[in-house]
Amino acid sequence: MGIYRQLRGLIVSGQLGANERLPTVRQTASDLGVAPGTAAKAYKLLEQDGLVVTRTAAGTRVAESAAVLPRSVIRRIRDLIADAESTGTAPEDVINVLRVIWPSDPSQIRSSDAGDPPTH
Repeated sequence: MGIYRQLRGLIVSGQLGANERLPTVRQTASDLGVAPGTAAKAYKLLEQDGLVVTRTAAGTRVAESAAVLPRSVIRRIRDLIADAESTGTAPEDVINVLRVIWPSDPSQIRSSDAGDPPTH
């Protein structure tokens, strides 16, 4: 669900901060050109994930406990994006490589580049 991923990304990256109010479901649906039910489903998923809190009179706000990536990680991701763009690398290629090299076992994380997959 695109709306869910978009809003989740804004929250996790810190672009939407704790207690920041989200637009109403109707406003979100109108802004994005989707059915209100689609926007409502995205908000419900965000609430189930603990990223937002919905109160009847207060609307939907980013939860205090919403997991935000550390600034250092966000900075490195931005650097990675800039490097990828400067070499003409497609975003999908970067994402695919991250999925391949991201270890499912944290003990496999290493600090050297030895054994990295070849680049094109």
